[in-house]
Amino acid sequence: MKPLVVGTRGSALALAQAEMTENALREQFPDREIIRKVIKTTGDRRTDVPLSQVAKVEGVLDKGVFTKELELALEDGEVDLAVHSMKDVPTVLADHFLVAGALERAPVRDVLVCSEADSLEALPEGAVVATSSVRRQRQLSWLRPDLVLVDIRGNVPTRLQKLRDNDELDAIMLAEAGLVRLGYDLSAELDGGLHAVALTAADFLPAAGQGIVGFEIRKGDEDTQACIDAINHRESMLLLRAEREFLRLLDAGCHTPVGVRSWVEDESLCMAGRVFDEHSNDDPKESSVSGEMTEPEQVAGELYNTLK
Repeated sequence: MKPLVVGTRGSALALAQAEMTENALREQFPDREIIRKVIKTTGDRRTDVPLSQVAKVEGVLDKGVFTKELELALEDGEVDLAVHSMKDVPTVLADHFLVAGALERAPVRDVLVCSEADSLEALPEGAVVATSSVRRQRQLSWLRPDLVLVDIRGNVPTRLQKLRDNDELDAIMLAEAGLVRLGYDLSAELDGGLHAVALTAADFLPAAGQGIVGFEIRKGDEDTQACIDAINHRESMLLLRAEREFLRLLDAGCHTPVGVRSWVEDESLCMAGRVFDEHSNDDPKESSVSGEMTEPEQVAGELYNTLK
């Protein structure tokens, strides 16, 4: 058998996720050689502008700033699968690519990292909070209109260091999944006197695909698909399909402030959505639905219809 080449970004989190993928593959295919290829993406390179502006500046498909170069490597046959944080992947892919599977989902919550407050409500009035996500910014402004929100770029360790070094910053926002995968213990104090406060996912809705590591491959690559089938986590993939379909119906990109949560309850697929208007400060539209586990796209369509 030919080696299986895994493509990944080079950040600490991306490498941790690639290692998780490689370990899962090696457990299923101990005799197969697995090679890692690290690829620098547009989003990694352009840290000099806000994340929401990178696509516009570079002329890249919205939300594709962390995937474009990996897809080029797939297209050229340099890699067989691209490992993604699925919240970074455009909802509509080129016809010759597909999301073929996913690892088991990590916690989906957003985390407030700060030195003093033990909740979002406990942040002092006018506190400065850094995040590059428009979804987080709008939810923070909605819940705490007094907060001052600023942009921040860099990988997880870099952002934590910026918070330690900058006395003008009171807190930053990160994904719980990324912290956990990098080995941070959220129940203990982080380095430099920081601590993490996880926000309830029902109150602060996550991004579509948050906490899910997924695999993009060339459509029709039966060999790679068979490998991914062996490590695919079925329930996580169903949730991912539902959330990505909801974004597709909204025609949502990285400029759209939208949170969506899906979960399994009593053998039903449940979804909740929160959508802010891009051009006004109106309160968001919110709704929740439930339906058949085996019909994630249908459930997503029902959620979309309640929010139109």
